[in-house]
Amino acid sequence: MPPPSPRPDDGRVTFDLIRLRLHFRAAGSLYFPPGKAGNTLRGAFGMLLQRTAEAPEYARIFEPRATGAGPSGLADPPRPFVFRAAHLNGQTIARGDEFHFDAHLFDTQADFERDFIAAFAVWQRAEVISAERQPVSIEFAGLMESAARVRVTFVTPTELKPAVRPEFRVLFARLRDRVSTLRALYGPGPLDIDFRALGERAARVALARCELTWHSTERRSTRTGQTHPIGGFTGLAEYQAGYDDDLSEFLPYLRAGQWTGVGRQTVWGKGEICFQLCS
Repeated sequence: MPPPSPRPDDGRVTFDLIRLRLHFRAAGSLYFPPGKAGNTLRGAFGMLLQRTAEAPEYARIFEPRATGAGPSGLADPPRPFVFRAAHLNGQTIARGDEFHFDAHLFDTQADFERDFIAAFAVWQRAEVISAERQPVSIEFAGLMESAARVRVTFVTPTELKPAVRPEFRVLFARLRDRVSTLRALYGPGPLDIDFRALGERAARVALARCELTWHSTERRSTRTGQTHPIGGFTGLAEYQAGYDDDLSEFLPYLRAGQWTGVGRQTVWGKGEICFQLCS
């Protein structure tokens, strides 16, 4: 995978992305199986991109490959996008009806956005009506609000292997590594942070409340015919800072995680989280 093009650096430490919302009109009846809307769209995007993009561009976007040791132990780099389409799970869209979904693009260069829209423009199942573009920038430096307790909601099935429970040290490690890796591959570079020290402080944060539901589901690859589990847990977890500690330094990672997702198979819409401060 080629290195990203140099980008201007104004001195701020940020994680940048684009939220792209695509609006469609169905050309025929469309059905999104329960829990699989994101995976359905990912598969459609891959097939469409093969038709509209040159082979190197298709590989860069949809099948990135590591040229050496993968970051954070990954065999291959994460894809530069995720789908947000949980509202379509289990829905049937009648011919002529309108629907939408979001894609979060972590490569913010204009050519990637154009490639994404161009692929869905040739989708025979639906017609693109409009595209809304929202630049997003999460600050990792400067003044941060104080927080002693936060509640994280796992909106779509989430896997944080090897953990069974979403202990904060595990959740934070996955968020930290994902954000830094995406920034290194598709942005100005990895976060300049002390990974070990942050991890040690995250280990002092207690899992004070945990209410989870496990979901088991599978997908079948149309290319290989293989079946893959795509389940995980949903629900909520509350985290409490230790005595004389504060959670403020972790909040930017939680904010970024609301856009990137966390854990396995985020490209299909898994691992969607949101969070709020607790009084």
